[in-house]
Amino acid sequence: MNKTKLMLVLLASLILGACSSDDDSSNAGYSATNVSEAPEWQIDWSNDQELPDWTEPDFSSIYENWTILKVQIEEELQPYVSEDDMMALFINDELRGLESPAVIVGSNESSNTKYLLKVWGNETGSETVNMTLQYYNKTLKHIFTLSDNISLDSDVSIGIDEDYIPEFTLGPAKYPVVKSVEAETVLSKVGITPVAGNRVGAFVGTECRGTVTLSPFGSTPLILYGRTAGESATLKYYDAASGVLYTLADAVKM
Repeated sequence: MNKTKLMLVLLASLILGACSSDDDSSNAGYSATNVSEAPEWQIDWSNDQELPDWTEPDFSSIYENWTILKVQIEEELQPYVSEDDMMALFINDELRGLESPAVIVGSNESSNTKYLLKVWGNETGSETVNMTLQYYNKTLKHIFTLSDNISLDSDVSIGIDEDYIPEFTLGPAKYPVVKSVEAETVLSKVGITPVAGNRVGAFVGTECRGTVTLSPFGSTPLILYGRTAGESATLKYYDAASGVLYTLADAVKM
């Protein structure tokens, strides 16, 4: 092989090598894009439900006992609370309590994130019963429903000493399918090194279905919210230090 042909072969090898390593992300399961500012990801909890026709009976003429359930609205929903919200409690499909937000002591204003729910019943002694709690948020037009156990005690007026914080966002009407994945594991599988403090978001189309800040302790549950089972969600990871947005198409299924 003469010197000219040798140089051409070497040049072709260099060009091919450069082309194959130009975009490492193309075969790694993700794409990377430089962005000028941090993305703002937020789940849209708004729905199209109206206030239910909850009719409050004369509880005192039907039930002998009552207890107080002190309810605190979870942090995720607090930006949307209003004095027009309502909360109802059912036991065996019977309405046992219905309240508006609690009134601040010494004021006419409502504490829109708190409820003093008077729960009525004919249970005697201390019994644990299964309740269904429904919370109507007027701003979001969303009825959030949660089932849990409650202790009804006829010997005391206040059955629960600490605020009860129901997780209404786990399985709401709009997103009944809920799944949890470890964000760091999903990122590591495609070769991305997760860094604490960075954000991860899950999307179906353009709709945000979950977002979380990575924990410094190395294990961060990302809650995914689905409309139907089997939906595929794309994960996005924003690296604040480099200003790069990584996109992992169809990374997880609901």
